[in-house]
Amino acid sequence: MRQVIGVDIGGTGIKGLVVDEAGTVLAEAARDTDARLGREAILGKLRELVDELRAGGTSAEAVGIATAGRVNVNTGEVVYATDNLPGWQGMQLTEWAAAELGLPAAADNDANAALLGEAWLGVGRGKRDQVMLTLGTGVGGANMAQGLLSRGATWSAGEWGHSVLVPGGRPCNCGRQGCVEQYISGSALVRLAHEMTGRTYNHGRELMADAGKGETAAVQVLERYTSDLARVLANIGVQLDPELIIIGGGVIHDRAIWWPMLTAKLQGEAGLDERIAAAELGNRAGCFGAAKLALTWLQQQR
Repeated sequence: MRQVIGVDIGGTGIKGLVVDEAGTVLAEAARDTDARLGREAILGKLRELVDELRAGGTSAEAVGIATAGRVNVNTGEVVYATDNLPGWQGMQLTEWAAAELGLPAAADNDANAALLGEAWLGVGRGKRDQVMLTLGTGVGGANMAQGLLSRGATWSAGEWGHSVLVPGGRPCNCGRQGCVEQYISGSALVRLAHEMTGRTYNHGRELMADAGKGETAAVQVLERYTSDLARVLANIGVQLDPELIIIGGGVIHDRAIWWPMLTAKLQGEAGLDERIAAAELGNRAGCFGAAKLALTWLQQQR
């Protein structure tokens, strides 16, 4: 079977897999990154990662690239990116891959890739109308209708993170105020915890640990957080009425603590509490989706 590489570029790390057409993982690697160092630093880490994946004797024929930002899938250009990845806007990803890696490439937004991965090998298998919401440093989103990703006229379909939840609310790095990302991202959760408890949390895991011990203040933070998340999910449900809404990203790692709060708040929302699911592929979903992009590209060349 044909083999491809799927990579997922984030602000703090790059992950990559070599997979075959059945989705079997043949090699895996990761690199830490510091996006603040800019485009060339990220690309250097990406080159190192791909070199490591190819060094194991695999015969990858193409590479799929998942990345934050809006991506023109026809040209491989990042047409818009926030300062989460400085200097990334305008990056010609597929051209770079061909020149620097010697591999044909396909590229897409990371949330689109995550949904594609879950639809291929994860919790979304068999579903044709579904939505992905990723809760990490930011909030990503993707929509699939009738089995096809909906990318939009300007490649921004599914950008739930930059829809407005609270008019006139918190400033967002996209230039708006009150964006969803400022209330339900992992970063927003840590900030909310500090505001409500007065404690400094370095990571959401610390808050989750306190809530897991039954500490009242930490539980109250999660009650507030899941109220905002439920409102976002209810809005998505009304607008798209999907078969499934998949929630991914780092925040779901401790979902046993807060998931019951969320489902309780969604009861009465047209059965939406039964149409949400946690991503099965974890933080590899984007890699699998990127690999699927590369496989699809290869198939189209036949």
